Amino acid sequence: MTMPITSDADVVVNGRSYRRPEKPVVVICLDGSEPGYIERAIEAGVAPNLDRLMKTGTNTTALSVIPSFTNPNNLSIITGHPPAVHGISGNFFYDREAGVEVMMNDAKFLRVPTILAEFQKAGMKVAMVTAKDKLRTLLGKGLDFKSGTAIAFSSEKADKANKAENGIENVLDFVGRPLPEVYSADLSEFAFAAGVKLMATFRPDIMYLSTTDYVQHKAAPGTKAANDFYQMFDGYVGALDAAGCTVVITADHGMNDKHRSDGQPDVIYLQELLDDALGAGTTRVILPITDPYVAHHGALGSFATVYVEADKVSAVIDAAKAIEGVTVAITAAKACERFELPADRIGDVVILSDRHKVLGTAAAKHDLSGLTEPLRSHGGLTEQTVPMIANRAIKVSPDRVLRNFDIFDVALNLVR
Repeated sequence: MTMPITSDADVVVNGRSYRRPEKPVVVICLDGSEPGYIERAIEAGVAPNLDRLMKTGTNTTALSVIPSFTNPNNLSIITGHPPAVHGISGNFFYDREAGVEVMMNDAKFLRVPTILAEFQKAGMKVAMVTAKDKLRTLLGKGLDFKSGTAIAFSSEKADKANKAENGIENVLDFVGRPLPEVYSADLSEFAFAAGVKLMATFRPDIMYLSTTDYVQHKAAPGTKAANDFYQMFDGYVGALDAAGCTVVITADHGMNDKHRSDGQPDVIYLQELLDDALGAGTTRVILPITDPYVAHHGALGSFATVYVEADKVSAVIDAAKAIEGVTVAITAAKACERFELPADRIGDVVILSDRHKVLGTAAAKHDLSGLTEPLRSHGGLTEQTVPMIANRAIKVSPDRVLRNFDIFDVALNLVR
């Protein structure tokens, strides 16, 4: 990781130095945007703004963090570091001492400051809009809403926003749109519309917009639903570009088909298989993709972690490696080293599946009734490559492998 030379005007966040912006900077995390979505929309003639800025600015790719899930990657982006530093390794982990599964959506689980909070402390105006409310408290940690220099809210609960907790009230009237349905493209569009309105009124120095992957879970690149979504996105990108902003776009993860030829999910029910191999009660499988929004993926992703007694770790790894479709089965120590994960928030074994398979616990524990289309999901290495697009040219060393959590470095330090 290359660190820029620090000047007195720079803002240092978690050891990384960022220049103060000369014009407003908008960083967008386009949830689930596998490379190819934007390209197919451009080919269909529905994304002229993206076509233009990708030709005149920057169009490259980056690597997300593993697990390639929403929370670990959004928090990596907003802190500039992988989960080993910020502590958010997924949506869930197992608290061994308490003996309970814990959802990591509370700000107390975040171990370092955010870039937004530190820029506000340095005297700048910041804004954040996320589609999903599960991310709001984490992404907004440390913001001072009493100062009048920070605004942060979610599309999902825009009607509940208030000055004390969000720095803004009457958001529906402000944006001029009704409260969107959770499972809809409207949830993301509300975030974009809010961002454009905030830029025209509040004019933040730095703004972060984070969407939902509702569309990407249902529609492959080039399909009508996908192209309709990116046509909508294109209009808002054009508006932000016309407002004079530096706009940089990445994703938290990609997306792949995870179903058989008959359209049914291609699932490895890991808990069932480990129970058969090692005995019921020997292991506890945790699926960190699990969150309050499981209708579009059934809590099925390509990353799992297994809690087991130390003397059974090798047996779990051997059993997992024997399963068709499992591509990685390693100890927690190796996973922490390879994927930069926090050791206290993953299990004893980490397991990943291949491009077209997902990991579940037991068939009876997954409600798949919400899957109205063949399953598309994420979590593994095959969903790690994501776009890195800017409306400005950037100067980056040809031997540097960009990560999605380098996006603020790209936006603030590398633009020409």
